[in-house]
Amino acid sequence: MKPLKIGITCYPTLGGSGVVATELGKLLAEKGHEIHFITHSIPFRLGKFHKNIYYHEVEVNDYYVFRYPPYDISLASKMAQVAKMQNLDLLHVHYAVPHAICAFLAKQMLDRDLKTVTTLHGTDITVLAQDESLKDMIRLAITKSDAVTAVSDDLIKETRELLDITQHIDLTYNFVDKRVYYPRECSSLRKDFAADNEKILMHISNFRPVKRVSDVIDIFAKVSNAVPSKLLLVGEGPELSKIQHKIKELGLEEKVHFLGKQDDVAQVISVADLMLLPSEKESFGLVALEAMACGVPTIGSAAGGIPELVTHGETGYLSPIGDTSQMAVNAIRLLKDPKLYADFREACIQRATTRFCNDLITDEYEQIYYRVLGIESPAQPLPVCSDRL
Repeated sequence: MKPLKIGITCYPTLGGSGVVATELGKLLAEKGHEIHFITHSIPFRLGKFHKNIYYHEVEVNDYYVFRYPPYDISLASKMAQVAKMQNLDLLHVHYAVPHAICAFLAKQMLDRDLKTVTTLHGTDITVLAQDESLKDMIRLAITKSDAVTAVSDDLIKETRELLDITQHIDLTYNFVDKRVYYPRECSSLRKDFAADNEKILMHISNFRPVKRVSDVIDIFAKVSNAVPSKLLLVGEGPELSKIQHKIKELGLEEKVHFLGKQDDVAQVISVADLMLLPSEKESFGLVALEAMACGVPTIGSAAGGIPELVTHGETGYLSPIGDTSQMAVNAIRLLKDPKLYADFREACIQRATTRFCNDLITDEYEQIYYRVLGIESPAQPLPVCSDRL
């Protein structure tokens, strides 16, 4: 198939959407497509030099009459500039607001029909679309896109309900690169946090209220009373000081380790026995997928798109939001039953590396690109990923 020139815009410094957008760009570049990241800073997962990948920095005008820096206008202008100079085939933007709106403005500046693909990741719908003052703008961003994708069926349903949209939305799940996310041998690293007879529970997030990190502590407190264990908390955010206070109140300081933000997440996850994800809302739950790929089951809430990812009773256990007692019971059951745990671990690896592998999802995105461009692609089954490297 014809290699494409694709512009990608995302939030480059935080969140799962930026991770997915950057990893997708890298995978597309490996397949011969020319990728142009158009963002205010280099995506943190981009790292070293990559063939076929280019970065275009968005510089905001600081003209004194502007009370607030007009980033959206600068981004739209940069999108149009790069599309014209590099003769881009399409723009793939992650988040409806502001990125899809900026792509729509960029199209108006060009003398040709630049195609746009918008991926909804969650916050643009679950948070911003709740604001009546933003609904019309988000609806415009979606309806003016040539294709729209969403990372879970739950998010598609919520988008339709909130915005009264009948437009087709492609279900395109997040993914993991099976070359990066796999069970690592990390016995020496594990010894830094836990004794041989202890289990390790882990939580990774941006410590916002929606993540219910306080529930993580409640679950761990119950589990540690039944099973010798330690808790690793990865990430930072507004709830961090509140969580530190709760840990001290419960006398768990010696059992909890704060690791802060970590770049090599696959290595960190591999030391864990369980991932805790009791979120109030998750459009997908990327951290649970990363954990599954590393052979780590998830104990979490049946919220948002998590049930589409974690198969209850096979790759983890899901409970109603806030039911920390049931979550703890499920965690203890897994940790005390080696045979059951081994079955879950195997099922995690199998599911992550087949339904959510990089080859499959990258191909799905490619088919969407060719469709909006009107390029015929040969009829062929989507790739079947191996469950092993």
